[in-house]
Order: sequence, then structure tokens, then C-alpha cells
Amino acid sequence: MISINLKQKNDMKKISIVVATCFLMALSYSCADSFLDKKPLGSTSEDVFYSEKGVNALLTGAYSMVKGSALWTVSWGASITNWTFGSVASDDAGKGSYVGDQIPINEIEQWGVSTTNNYPADKWVLNIGMGVNRCNIVLNVIAKTPELPAATATQLKAEARFLRGLYYFESWLVFGDKIPLISEDKVDVAKDISNDNAPGVVLKFIIDDLTFAAANLPEKQAQPGRATKYAAMALAARAHMQVLDYASAKPLLDNIINSGKFTLAPNFFDNFRIAKNNNSESIFEIQRNVNDINESLNGEMGIGLNAPYAPELGMCCGFHQPTQNLANAFKVDPNGLPLFDTFNNTDLKNDAGIASTDEFIPATDLLDPRIDFTMGRRGLPYMDWGIMRGADWIRDQSWGGPYVTVEKTFFYKSQRNSLSTTTGWQTGINANNFRYLRLGHILLWRAEVAASEGDLATALKYVNQIRVRAGNEVVMGKVNTYKLPVSVNTGDTWKALVDFTQPAANYKVGTYAAFADKNAAMKAVQWEQRLEFATEGMRFFDLRRWDKLPAGLRVDMKATLEAFAIADKRVRPDVMKGATFEEKDKYMPVPQTQIDLQPGVLKQNTGY
Repeated sequence: MISINLKQKNDMKKISIVVATCFLMALSYSCADSFLDKKPLGSTSEDVFYSEKGVNALLTGAYSMVKGSALWTVSWGASITNWTFGSVASDDAGKGSYVGDQIPINEIEQWGVSTTNNYPADKWVLNIGMGVNRCNIVLNVIAKTPELPAATATQLKAEARFLRGLYYFESWLVFGDKIPLISEDKVDVAKDISNDNAPGVVLKFIIDDLTFAAANLPEKQAQPGRATKYAAMALAARAHMQVLDYASAKPLLDNIINSGKFTLAPNFFDNFRIAKNNNSESIFEIQRNVNDINESLNGEMGIGLNAPYAPELGMCCGFHQPTQNLANAFKVDPNGLPLFDTFNNTDLKNDAGIASTDEFIPATDLLDPRIDFTMGRRGLPYMDWGIMRGADWIRDQSWGGPYVTVEKTFFYKSQRNSLSTTTGWQTGINANNFRYLRLGHILLWRAEVAASEGDLATALKYVNQIRVRAGNEVVMGKVNTYKLPVSVNTGDTWKALVDFTQPAANYKVGTYAAFADKNAAMKAVQWEQRLEFATEGMRFFDLRRWDKLPAGLRVDMKATLEAFAIADKRVRPDVMKGATFEEKDKYMPVPQTQIDLQPGVLKQNTGY
């Protein structure tokens, strides 16, 4: 319900939030399907909120949607991590689980999404029908609260416009330009709001909001999770990057870097540890909290399916499994550099089809150490949970592949029940924040800008900064057994089978001496973004924008994804069989439920 971390003592009291949320829910129904069927059960008079405290309560209600989950539903498709649209739709990850569970994700994975698929529908409702609508309510109430000090009103307005820009950016990523633009001056949001926008109109709307936010937000907020000047600048930069407007992104990225406000965390995995929430690298972080309300709704319900399906862990549900293609991408040459064009010629050794009780000796290839902070591989320690035992930890290995669901959104066994939920059936939900915008993004986007300009020295500097950090920490623990029955992980007995003085695998990461030309620089930058942000919901959108680069710099999206589909059959023979990627698949269809609400007004995306 609340995006602001409730561990912080602040004046956004729970009672105010409950009232605000009820009020916002009542007004938000005008954009939801159920508006046609029933009226809200209750609402609060608007004038209750005509004060700074009231506006802050409403603003907290607007922040509450940023996770991508609502009070009364689990919305996996709406998750701000974009694990479905940005990761599963790409060559980074598969749905996981088994073929018959959450069938709509099969369509996303296989590039055959129907207009009635509920996952895009969730994204639309949560971001536009609720997120944008709540921001507009806040803006209207601010305008009707004359006793607010001018500076306070401006800052609160800037936060609301940042959030509106974010909700629209998230919608734009998924649906493209075919989204209705609803500002605070549009009173009846359920009538005649067209989505037939000219090219560039949606981006301008987003940038206008974020520009206002950047100009009027403070450099730092007292409460973690609230937007700052730099968060607005970073999101605007990403929006410009999506259309390859490097000239507009460059000064924003430089301002963030040169501010001196952010430094890379010492270790790559510090960006995925609960103990390192809100660290020095964080620019905008989605706050998560558990066990303060039933089912830990202040956690991020959208990742609730994505815990390992292992008997020892007792969690659900084995979704979001990394692909063999991604595992192959972490292979390096003797200098610790990516293999680029040959990485997928042969597969990194895996245990597909091998029972957990049978012998399997893990790969001895040289690997970028980020691989084992990104995916769980058989025969290696999985955080502090035990030894990953292969097939027994995977719901259906022939469907999901041999790699366990990603570690980046997970938690340590030692944190169970204190920093993970104790209620509800999605027991993988935890207090691990999602680093939506961090300095690592900024540095690699700036390197991309430099590569496009032929500024090889700047591109080299920032790529190597990220690679040096990648080598600061490796997974420790060489496993000394190759047969892994379930008894291996009984209690802490597994630790006696592991030599924790040795790295878990053969790791090596090197830095580039130089880039021969802008093409080589761009390839290195693109590769680094994949390795650094793997399974974080960005890969599909990156491929889409790189597909528009000029010859020499371009990554052919269709060719890349279809080559992945062909090679993927070596490990998962049935999943991508017959899958072909078409131009229309670059964007999700406008949900048919929304078109039905406004027949003749909303237009469908091309090709559906």
C-alpha cells in the first residue's frame, strides 16, 4: 500500500494513508473496468485533504502504486521490475515454472501476445488507471489548498509530476505511443480520452513532467523513497535514451555524475542486498517493507512468483528463470573479456536432463563473476540457502531450463521471517528494495552516448569503472561433491561439503585497454549493459532501441531474438519452437478491455 518505507518515522501516519487510499480508490474506479459494474463502497470528502498533511497523505497514496501492485490484487504483469515485458520477452530469461502455470506469460515469452492477455491489462490499469489518476488527484487538491506555502506546494506538485512521468514512462515502455495522455485538468477521465498520439507527443508529456520535477525537487529527501532532483533527471535521461536522443540525455547524465552525490557501491551485489538498501549508488529506489500489514502488501507483490521451487526452501513458484543464452554471455576469454560473436556457439556446461542424485561436475570455463550473483547454477552455493541441487530445485527443467530463478530480488536464509513475509502464500516477498535508477545506469548510458559520438576515451573510462567493480567480489565456496540428494542441505550440514576459502567457480573479469573505433566501443557498452543489468527488466527495451541505431552500431532485434530461440532448443526443446519475432511484437497490444470501455476512441497498436 505504501511506497515510503514505514520503518522511517515521519508524519505520513497510517491512518491518514488509509483514508487517502480509500479516497483515491473511489476516484480511481473511473479508469477501471469495474466502474461499469459497481460504485465505490465509500469515499472521503475532498476538503478533508486541504492541508499540507492531507496532500502528503494523498501523495503517499500516489507513491503506493509505484511497486506495481494494488491493495486488492496481485499484479505480476504490472510489476515495476518488468520481469515479464523486459526480461521474459527477451533472451535474458524464460517464464520458468511449467507450461500450464500462468499461461498468459507463455504468450509474452513466445512473442504471440493476444489483445485479451491480462498481463498488459494489469500494466495499463495500475499505471494509467490508478497511478496517473492518483497523481492528477494530488495536483488538483494542491490547486485547491490556498493555505499551502508556495514553496511547499511547488515541491509537492513536483513529486506528483515526477510520479506521473514515471507511470507514463512505464506505460510508454510497454505500449509505445498508443496511451491516453490524461492531465489534471481533464475532469472526466472515463470519456473520450484518445490514445491516437502523433510521434513524440507522449515523450514530450513525460519530459515536461520530469523537467518540472527536476527544477523543483530537492537534491536529497529526508525520507527514503521520495523523488529527488536527480531521480527526475535520471528518468528523463532514460526516456531520451529510449529514442536515441543522445544530445538531450548527455547533459542530464553529466549533471548527475558531476554532482558528486553518488558513488558506485563497492560490490556489484550490494545493489541487491537488503542490508545495503538505499546505498551510495542509489538514485531512485522502490522501498519495500514486510510484516507490517497482512500478506506484506508493502513488499512488491509483483515478484511473488519468483522464488526457487526447491523442497528445502518451501517457497513458490519457480518463475523467471535465466536462459542458457544469458549464461553463455558471461563466458570470457583469457583476458577476462566477453566473447562477443562466439559466446553462443557452444553452451556453458549445464545439467539439463541430469537427476540431482546423479553426478554432475560444474563447468570450468572462465566466467564473469556476475553470473553467480545473477542466476543459481547447479553445484554452487545459492546465497546461504545451501547447494543448488539442479533439477530438484526447478519445477520443470525441460520447460524452465537448468538455472534457478534470479537472486537479485531474493533474500538470505538468515533473514527469513524477519525481512521476508510471514503471511500469505507468496513467501518469497521480502524487504529487498528495487534500485530503479542507480549510478551504474548513469555511467553506462553516458558511455553509450560517448560511443555514439566517437569519444572513445570517455566510453572506455565508464565501462572500465563498471568492470573493475565487477571484480571486487566473487561467490566463495567450492563444492566438493557432485551428487546432491536432498539430504545434502539438511540444516547446515551442506557447509561441511564446501571449501569457503576457494571461489565457487573460475572467475575472471578484465578491463579494456582501448577501443579501436566507435563500433567496438558501442559493442562493449551494449554488452556491459546486458551483464550488469541482466534479468532486471531492461534487456527487451534495450534491444528495441539499439535496433534503430545506424549500421555498424545497430543490434538487429529480430535476428538477435530469433537466433536465441533457435539455440534455446538445445536446452528447452519445446518452449520457443516455431516462435518468430515480428515488428508488432516490439510493443504490447492495447488491452481489449480498455478499447471496449471507449469504443471508437482508443486505437489498437499496429499489427494486432
